[in-house]
Amino acid sequence: MLNKIKSHPQYDKVLHWGKLISITGSAQIIVQAVGFLSGILIIRLLPIEEYALYTLANTMLGTMTVLADGGISTGVMSQGAKVWQDKEKLGAVLATGLDLRRKFAIGSLIIASPILIYLLLHNGASELTTFLIVISLVPAFFAALSDSLLEIVPKLHQDILPLQKNQVLVGLGRLLLTVLTVFIFPWTFVAILASGLSRIYGNIKLRKIAYKFVDIKQQSDPVIQKDILQMVKRILPGAIYFCVSGQITIWLISFFGNSSSVAQLGALGRLSMLLSLLSVLIGTLIIPRFARLSENRNLLLKHYFQIMLLLFLFMIVIVAIVYIFPDQILCVLGKNYLGLQREFLLSIIGSYFNLIAGVYFSLYTSRGWAINPLFSITISLMAVVIGAFLFNVSTLYGVLIFNIFIAITQVVINSGYCLKKIIFNK
Repeated sequence: MLNKIKSHPQYDKVLHWGKLISITGSAQIIVQAVGFLSGILIIRLLPIEEYALYTLANTMLGTMTVLADGGISTGVMSQGAKVWQDKEKLGAVLATGLDLRRKFAIGSLIIASPILIYLLLHNGASELTTFLIVISLVPAFFAALSDSLLEIVPKLHQDILPLQKNQVLVGLGRLLLTVLTVFIFPWTFVAILASGLSRIYGNIKLRKIAYKFVDIKQQSDPVIQKDILQMVKRILPGAIYFCVSGQITIWLISFFGNSSSVAQLGALGRLSMLLSLLSVLIGTLIIPRFARLSENRNLLLKHYFQIMLLLFLFMIVIVAIVYIFPDQILCVLGKNYLGLQREFLLSIIGSYFNLIAGVYFSLYTSRGWAINPLFSITISLMAVVIGAFLFNVSTLYGVLIFNIFIAITQVVINSGYCLKKIIFNK
């Protein structure tokens, strides 16, 4: 029987995928568990007012990172997928991407910093606290500038194990620094700095991993830069909109709600981060492979529907677990966040729909396709306006329903466009 199984034509393929998933999955379980533990420690150790500020700062860090990218990483993935076996050409693609990212970072800082300062002051932070929080974001931001680009190289070569080891080390470093510092100094800027310093260390290690597959002597290439900027021009308007819409629940509750609601939304979002295990698995194992597929309509359609089925099966399982065991899960957040069973379920559903929308966005952009921003932003803005009228966005419950409504809109737009390009792309 064993010999018959081994002789099956699909045996090697199944074994290969089993190894990849086990390596990536086991490492990501550790990464997510360590990250989750760090997040829970911060939630429990920071006073609710401080955690509200921590939520706002981390939200703005995500916005700054998206603005500094603007579609550059997508362009690098698309261009790199064409030359991934050539060290010199891949090195030129990476060097060009890093050069563009540094330039975009300046604009990101100019735009995002004043907004963050206003929001922190609006939610009760002193001028000194605001200054310390903004400064503490710098290490994490500069590490994020190159992290996502450097990771593309080992992902294209499916050199997964060193990548996962590095992520585990970064997670453990963050946990250690959090334990050593936030226990003594329960302040927002200390928690942010602990995360940023560990990411700087991981960034240094990540460069060594990526540089095995590229010629590091290569310089930024004007031709490649032009191709990447073409992608940026198509993606940047949507990225800017995403900066607003992707975090719109935080913005709305910080303007119309209070610091307690901001902290509750941030804490629920921390639990929703458990979904990132699935997101990382897809981003590491599936998106790069989808990018490398030949222009075969039937082959692309097959993978499209396989991914859709996988996503919705996981959604059913995750939502069922949250529905059955809300109290047991919420208790890890501490007494300040008990009694949010209904809100927790809504938070998970909204986060999962956002994950699905993000996966399909990554699928089509990884192949160099970009939706017309005029179309996507117009439809999205219509959904925002309609949702703002339908739901009470000054309450936690209302803003979570609003988030689900917006997320479903994004799923329809992204999955529909991806399917259209597969069927009709010439």
